[in-house]
Amino acid sequence: MRNTGPAVSGGNQPAGRELVDRLDHAAALPEQRTGRSNAELNVAFLLWPRFPLLSLAGLCDALRHAADLGDQSRPLRCSWKIIGEQDEVVEASCGVTVTVQAAFPAPQQFDYIVAIGGLLPHLDQVSPRYWDYLRQAEQAGIPLIGMCTGSFVLARAGLMEGHVACVHSFHLEDYQCMFPALRVVTHSDYLIDGKRITCAGGVSVIELATRLISLHCGPDRASKVIHQMTVSRQSGASFVERRSALGYLSVEDVTVRHAIILMEENLEAPLNIAVIAKMSGTSVRQLERAFMVATKTSPNEFYRQMRLRYARWMLLNTARRVTDIAYECGFADSAHFIRVFKENYGATPGKLRASLGVPTLEE
Repeated sequence: MRNTGPAVSGGNQPAGRELVDRLDHAAALPEQRTGRSNAELNVAFLLWPRFPLLSLAGLCDALRHAADLGDQSRPLRCSWKIIGEQDEVVEASCGVTVTVQAAFPAPQQFDYIVAIGGLLPHLDQVSPRYWDYLRQAEQAGIPLIGMCTGSFVLARAGLMEGHVACVHSFHLEDYQCMFPALRVVTHSDYLIDGKRITCAGGVSVIELATRLISLHCGPDRASKVIHQMTVSRQSGASFVERRSALGYLSVEDVTVRHAIILMEENLEAPLNIAVIAKMSGTSVRQLERAFMVATKTSPNEFYRQMRLRYARWMLLNTARRVTDIAYECGFADSAHFIRVFKENYGATPGKLRASLGVPTLEE
């Protein structure tokens, strides 16, 4: 594990600026490499008429924070482009217009192509070239992202066969009615299913953005995005806090890195290793071999140690009840958690807190 270490105070420098500076100047991880362009993460946007502006702005803003130092916003480590018909102007649902920047460039230059759907009555009000471009990208093996009603776009293009879509609960019945043969889930921020990624929209866009940025650019970049965009995790702990608790892992194998991110995002309700393997595009046996090479331990043990490490951090940095911490870290009950914690750290959670004088809420 590699931690970036404590921040160095710079006189009266604000804490927020200090944190961003530390994240910006963390040593580049050895596994970071450029993608299909000179950037580590290169994204193209296809906009459907009356698209939600937040979906475009949320992902673009996350990319710009990850792409450069401070607030300079140069597209260095990440790049993004709006593509479509030459000089076309697309109107968002709020009335703001956006101009296309490039006319259907070769899809192979992008790491992801994002289709941001619009109001459903306008779904077919695009040039046939939009549909052809998505199919061309699929044939080239480029991962496709359906954002907001972009899941409907991918389904209408015939690109969701054998894949599960994540949609907002508001549009669940619409999707089931329009595509009765396709599988769909709701009440989730996003779903990665092989080379199809679907996102419900809204602030979930930023959750997906940090996931992709962490995978391609490293956790330092993702932490900066969360800090700059002032987004808190649903569990109550910010992404920055969770990264502080778990450390910054340098792993060359992209499959292992992907699996670790899934583990980090599912501490409260741990995923089965078979599920993690499938979502990472590999088999359980291959994932186990990769973990042994990269981390010298099995996926199950790595996952267990991650949950215990986060529990220990919460015990020492919050006043939360032991029972609450046990549940948040994926343990069925506090008795099991206390026993496993003592086996690992040599003391019960209560004794560890007492020895260090950590205040706590009454159980």
